[in-house]
Amino acid sequence: MTEEQAGGAGRALHPDTRAVRGGRGASHPALAPVVWASSTFVSASVDEAQAAATSIGNDRFYSRYGNPTVTDFEQAVADLEGAEAARAFGSGMGAVTAVILGLCSQGDHVVAARHLYAGTQLVLQAVCPRFGIDVTFVDGTDPGAFAAAVRPGKTMLVWAETPANPRLDLVDLDAVGAIAGPMTVVDSTFATPLGQRPLDHGVDIVVHSATKAMAGHNDATLGVVAASAELITWLTGFAVLQGATASPYDAANGLRGLRTLPVRFARQSATALELARWLEEDGRVTEVRHPGLESHPQHELARRQMRELGGLVCFDLPGGIDAGRRFVEAVELAQLASSLGGPETLVTHPASTTHVNLLPEELAAVGIGPGTIRVSVGLEHPEDLRADLDRALGAATGS
Repeated sequence: MTEEQAGGAGRALHPDTRAVRGGRGASHPALAPVVWASSTFVSASVDEAQAAATSIGNDRFYSRYGNPTVTDFEQAVADLEGAEAARAFGSGMGAVTAVILGLCSQGDHVVAARHLYAGTQLVLQAVCPRFGIDVTFVDGTDPGAFAAAVRPGKTMLVWAETPANPRLDLVDLDAVGAIAGPMTVVDSTFATPLGQRPLDHGVDIVVHSATKAMAGHNDATLGVVAASAELITWLTGFAVLQGATASPYDAANGLRGLRTLPVRFARQSATALELARWLEEDGRVTEVRHPGLESHPQHELARRQMRELGGLVCFDLPGGIDAGRRFVEAVELAQLASSLGGPETLVTHPASTTHVNLLPEELAAVGIGPGTIRVSVGLEHPEDLRADLDRALGAATGS
C-alpha cells in the first residue's frame, strides 16, 4: 500500500474512510471494538503452546505477547501510516523507550533534535549515557543538521519530533528520510497519521503517543510504533521483555478514537488556526505559533508536508511566570491539564508541567519561556473559546 488502500472492486479508500473501517479483524461481526480482556489463552496441546511461546506477536497465548483487541488497533494504525506493521505499548513513553533501548546498544550513537517532548529528552540525555549510548542534540529546524551530526558506523538512530512540543517547530521530513545509514525515527504525535505520514518521506519508524489525538477522548493511555515488518518483529521481541504492554481496554478506546479522528482533527485544526490568527492580532501576547500562520518560520514547510496542521497553539505572555500562572488559572471553559488532542480544550504552562524537569538553560535553548502557554484546542465552539481566552488574557495582563 502507498497512499490509498484498495477497496472493493479495486476502488481506493481515502484516509478518512480507512480510519473508520480499519482494525476490525477480531471484532467481526460486531461494529464496536470487542475487548478481549483475558490475560492468557488456552492451548490445545504442548506443541501448540510451545509454538505460541516461541512465535513473534502471537495474540492468543499471553497478553504481554499480544492480544486480539490490541492487534486490531495495531493493524488500524499501520494501515493509516502506510506501514507494513505496528506495535502498541502501554504509553507513548513505553513506545519511545522501546525504540531507543530496543535498537541501540553500548557504544552506539544517537542524533536527536533539541526540540522534543521533555520525557523523550530525559531518556536521551539521562538514561542513554547509563547504557553507554552517546547522544548528540542538534537544531531540528536546520534541514542539514541531522546528517551533519551522523557518525558513519556509529550512529544507530536519528530522532526527530514534528511538530515539536510545545512550540510547534517543524522538521523537514524529506531531509530526515534521505539520511543514509542510521535508522530514522519521527515522533508524529501532534500531527497524527491524518496530518502527515513520515514513512512516505523515507523515514523508517514513526512513533505516537496515541493517548493524545489518536485515541482522542482522554480515556486511554497508549503508545504505538509503525514501521516495516522486519523492524516491528525486532521491536516486538524487545517489547515482550520490556513489558510496557498495551491494555485491551485502552486499545478498544484507541480504535473508537480512530473512527472519529478525521472529523475531530479537521475541526480542531480549523478552530486552532482561527484562534491563532485572533491571538496574533492581540497586543497582550507576544509570539504566537501555529503551522498555519504565515508568520510561522516554517509555514511553507508545513504546507508542503502536512495535510492538516493540527489543533495546538502556542504563545508567550510578556509577564513571565506570574502572567502564565494567572492565565491558566483564569480560564473557565478551557481546563488546566497536561495532555492534548481530546474533545475538551486544555491549557498548559510547559515550564511548570510538561517540561518542568528541564534546567533554565535547556528551556531557553528550545524557546520555552516562563510565560509560554500551550493550548490544545478541543471541539467547543470557536466563539466560546475566544471569549474564554480573552477573559483569561485580561486576568493575566490586567487589561
